[in-house]
Order: sequence, then C-alpha cells, then structure tokens
Amino acid sequence: MKDFSFEIHTEDGQARTGIIVTAHGEVKTPVFMPVGTAGTVKAVDPDELKTIGAEIILGNTYHLFLRPGVEILERFGGLHKFMSWDRPILTDSGGYQVFSLSQASNNGDSLVKVMDNGVEFRSYKDGSKHMFTPESVINTELTIGSDIIMPLDFCPSAEASEIEVEKAVNLTSKWFDSAYKHFEECKYPYGYKPALFAIVQGGTVESLRRKSFDSLSKYDVAGYSIGGVANAGESKDKQKAALDATMPLLPKDKPRYLMGVGEPEDLLIGVENGVDMFDCVIPTRLGRHGVAFTRSGKINLKNQQFQTESCPLDNDCDCYACKTFSRGYIAHLIRENEILGVRMATVHNLRFLIKMMEEIRQSIEKGTFKKYKDDFLTKYL
Repeated sequence: MKDFSFEIHTEDGQARTGIIVTAHGEVKTPVFMPVGTAGTVKAVDPDELKTIGAEIILGNTYHLFLRPGVEILERFGGLHKFMSWDRPILTDSGGYQVFSLSQASNNGDSLVKVMDNGVEFRSYKDGSKHMFTPESVINTELTIGSDIIMPLDFCPSAEASEIEVEKAVNLTSKWFDSAYKHFEECKYPYGYKPALFAIVQGGTVESLRRKSFDSLSKYDVAGYSIGGVANAGESKDKQKAALDATMPLLPKDKPRYLMGVGEPEDLLIGVENGVDMFDCVIPTRLGRHGVAFTRSGKINLKNQQFQTESCPLDNDCDCYACKTFSRGYIAHLIRENEILGVRMATVHNLRFLIKMMEEIRQSIEKGTFKKYKDDFLTKYL
C-alpha cells in the first residue's frame, strides 16, 4: 500500500490545489469531507457517497470507542471493512466531544476530569467511566484503521479566558509529545502507516497560536490541523481571527485542515487563506431538519411557499434529488416526516458542497478563484 504524501499542483494567491495520497486512494484538495461520526454519514450509504463525489470521510474516535467499541472494530478488521467504505477515512481524536460534554451530569458529578496524562470522562450514553490518554487514542485510531489520524487535544470553549486557552495550548503540546513518541513505536495492524497530524490551538490569541505551533513544529508530522475555530457559539469574527493568527505559521508543503467548518462562505474564506481540508456536520444536520443549500442561500423546506414549487432544490445541482424530484415533492416529504425527504435533502446538501469544491479547484487552476468567490457570495449571501 502507498505511503501518505501531499503535493501542491496549482496556486492562485494563497489558494491552492493539490493531491493527498493515502493507502486507500487519492484525495483532490481543497476538499470537503462528509462526517460519518459513528461509522456512517447519516442517511447516506457508501455508494451514494461515491456518486456525489466524496473521496474521503470522517469517523470520530470518541463515538466509535463507545459504540461499537474497539473489540468489535478489531474483529471486523477496521472501520473500512465494518462500514464497507474502501476510500480514505480521517478520524478526529474525540477531544472536542469529550470537552463539549463537560457539563454536569444528573447526579452533579463532572463528566470530565482533565489530568496531565489525559482526560477521564463519563459516557453520555450510559454514564460509564473511561480514560483517554494520548497513547490510548492513538491505539484506538490504529484499530479503527484510519488513513489520517488526529492526536488527543484540549479544545477550550468559545468563551474560554486567555488563561484557559493557554492551558489548552500547554496540555495539547504535552499530550502530543506522548502521542508522537508512541505513534512512532507502534505496529500498524492493517499493513500501512497512517498520517499523524498535529493540532494547533490558541484561540484568537496570536502569541498562543505561535506558541502552540512552535511546540509542535519540531516533529515531522504529515500535516497540521487548525483547532478551536468552530466551537459551539464561536462568532464568525473569532473564527476569522483564529484563522488569521494560524495560517501564516503553517508550512507550505504540508496539508492544512480547518476542523469543523462547513458553511459555504467559510469554505471560501478558508480556501482563500490556503486551507486544504474541511469537515462539518452542517450539511447532514441541515438535511435532517429540512433545510437545503441553494446558490441563493439556504431554504427551509418546511415553509409553506415551497409546497407548490416545481423546480429542483437548486437549478445548478446535479445530484439525484435535483435530477429526480421537485422542491414541492421534497417539501411534502419533509413535512410528512418521511425518511426519503431527509435522505434527499442530505444527499443534495453534501453534493452541493462537494460540487462547490470541484468548482473551486477548477477556478484555482484557471487563476480565477477571486472572481468565483465574489460571484458566489454575491448570489448566496
């Protein structure tokens, strides 16, 4: 199987196209990656994902660790075989999920306890107690069989103070020291070595972003992730400030992954600043709530006005939903809580973003990315 590699093909300002090579295939960048949290992209099967152009998807270590569990994944030979997906998989370490569940449990005990060597947490499913260490997370991701893996990181809330953000930076760096050393000593159960990325934290504080990067850059990592940019409740201004503080630090020859970002306008801003990889639950979550992307903005299919519209969800979309059904019919399905309505809205939203990324790559190759961005936003916003 091929080793991980990344090559830049074309540049247009800071925007660039490239290719990532993994053991399970190639990925053209910039890329939007659908999120398959628990081993499935909600409401969409693997063949549909391929039809809409998905070249890589995400799994989440936290959720897969809890269910189905490491033992079952190992028995099936990893997540690729378990879910019948033969293209690349990236796994988040689960750190965001651990810290986003740090509210008090029903009995008043904290669900999360942060320590120097990792984090202790209770399952949101059954209250059972577990421990994530930098080493155990790597072991779990190796059993999952991911092509690209994220290390355990401390992800502070959007409202965290600068002191709390600095603590997150220090612990993320400390944990990465342990994760990297362990990763280099591991055996790889499925015959290929996955790519380990480092996650740069630091909130919107430029000095902390630099401190985070400096501590991670001494290691020969495959790529860099920009963490702490899409926390719940974080404003667009804070997202942009964190991006501006991080991007100038990152080496040009490594892929750059902006974690948890998936609104069309944010993808364009990210690409403009040199980001190569994006993921987000937004397209599937919106689809489950009857909201669809269009070139002129999002539409809520539960609104009465769409019941009589005979046009597709979006005239420029080539997905199965748009080629087959009208807005009125899908709106009817959504209002009746029919599963087909959710599936079609989800398929459409995923294809909308993936097609958008295809167009972005084409515009970069032609040297017209800025025009594409401006034209898109003029219609969308």
